[in-house]
Amino acid sequence: MRILFDCCDKFYKKPSGTIVPGEFCVLQMRIPAQIQTVSAELILHCDRTGEDRAVPFALHAREDDYELWRCEFSIDAPDLYFYWFVIMTKNERFRLFRYGAHDTNIEDGEKWQLSCVSDRYAAPDWARGAVLYQILPDRFCRAGQCDCKDKLQPYTVHEREDEPVCWQPDESGKVLNNDFYGGNFAGITEKLPYLASLGVGVVYLNPIFMAYSSHRYDTCDYKRVDPMLGTDADFQRLCERAHELGIRVVLDGVFSHTGSNSVYFDRFGIFGNGAYSNPDSPYRSWYEFQQYPDRYTCWWDFETLPCVRELEESYVNYIIEDEDSVVAKWIGLGADGFRLDVADELPDAFIARLRRRLRELKPDSLLLGEVWEDASNKIAYSVRRRYFVDGELDGVMNYPWRAAIIRFCRGEDDGTELQKAIETLAEHYPKQVLDCVMNLISSHDVSRAITELAAPFSGTREQMAAHRLSPEQRSEGICRLKLAAALQYALPGMPAIYYGDEAGMEGCKDPFNRAFYPWGREDRSLVDYYKLLGKLRKESKALRLGDISVLRAGGGSITILRRYGEETAEITVSARERVWTINGEQHEIG
Repeated sequence: MRILFDCCDKFYKKPSGTIVPGEFCVLQMRIPAQIQTVSAELILHCDRTGEDRAVPFALHAREDDYELWRCEFSIDAPDLYFYWFVIMTKNERFRLFRYGAHDTNIEDGEKWQLSCVSDRYAAPDWARGAVLYQILPDRFCRAGQCDCKDKLQPYTVHEREDEPVCWQPDESGKVLNNDFYGGNFAGITEKLPYLASLGVGVVYLNPIFMAYSSHRYDTCDYKRVDPMLGTDADFQRLCERAHELGIRVVLDGVFSHTGSNSVYFDRFGIFGNGAYSNPDSPYRSWYEFQQYPDRYTCWWDFETLPCVRELEESYVNYIIEDEDSVVAKWIGLGADGFRLDVADELPDAFIARLRRRLRELKPDSLLLGEVWEDASNKIAYSVRRRYFVDGELDGVMNYPWRAAIIRFCRGEDDGTELQKAIETLAEHYPKQVLDCVMNLISSHDVSRAITELAAPFSGTREQMAAHRLSPEQRSEGICRLKLAAALQYALPGMPAIYYGDEAGMEGCKDPFNRAFYPWGREDRSLVDYYKLLGKLRKESKALRLGDISVLRAGGGSITILRRYGEETAEITVSARERVWTINGEQHEIG
């Protein structure tokens, strides 16, 4: 007989998930009577201070062959804790740890996690459970002509939208990423009714700031729109039209580095007052030079991406605090929030100030973070991050669920791994954060969903450029994508569509996942499927906002229950049978 405790079961732990300061948490254990327990303690280990706190259990009831032991406690301030139990019997003393998803084990295993989080969370209602659509602005839609006289040179523009992206290095061996298709704000605005038909409530735009490259993660000027996208007025018009349709607009905030070819760094002397070209530049303190000007700290050793010192006060003022700061400008033009690129590389203090300022400017703004792991206990550069315990982020990109969903839909997991992934984040993340996680299957940083689900491919860049799914693989990929999307829309958070996934686009990782949207060549049945999912989501508060529990998992199937008040939604997804149901209504997908 085992000692019974399951942090995912409300009988053993209440409330589920995280707690706030002063809130009482009740834990219960079932201990076999034959053990003859004398006493039991909860050991709460504070990760920040390293201190242990012992909380005694009391014998609460006797149940046939088990004794029910119970303890109650609260925590005064936000912090991350790990816990285990110490049990004293008539004959021995031992520690009890977590074993697997739901079991316990003596003297060996994992510790359970408990976060006491800031009670300041107020994730905007419009984001919780909304469908999110991610757009790489150059690659979505082009309408009209933009004035590109100030566009950074050199660059090329594809003659046709169906031309492959340029990936070959130049004669010096460098990949320039300076080929454009001309996607712009006017094109996105034109397609907003289409996005609304998908049930989209949030549009997330990859960088729009003036930059040299087509991906625009090498910022040239934070306060200027890239000329190929249009003007400030065009962006404002996009936001206004989106708001009329009930759609919010979130921008990509790239604040850990700038471009070397920028107003601030000016490596090529184009602007005349950057840190590289002028030792007396007002931006000199933003950067870290080992030997001026040629040796400097840069992002992942890319010399085109010099890192900034995020807590340098003049930088903080420029980005966040000034009346005309970067954040103030774009919120003022209609943006509804930011997704922080490489949030792990931004200091907690920077994120906290940014969130505070956002809420001053727009109380219902949204702040998301790019985090690839469990963000509740993430360690980055030897520092445990405080994204949730200090209320810094409203949500994060949900790569852990992406990995688990893909493995399940490819038949590499019978559902039990997916169950553990779902329950782990539901236990570790505050409810309002879980409602706002970005539930992606693909993005600009990973292979397209159909490719990854059907036949993941790795090879040389030349091989990836030439790789295409066979008709059989593509058919399988679409089937698996439908399963994966059903899970996206069934789980808490924001189901995230990477532009064109709903149209059947395929491709290996960057840059082959960044082709132009195939307008007029979409897989219409797949588009219609996403419209159905969007309709189901919009009509169900349980799907958008409900609590989550996994009722059953295994044998290639998983059943999820979402509950919001008296409304429930029970969803079963079977990778083996290629079918899913919601409240008994069956959907076969081939």
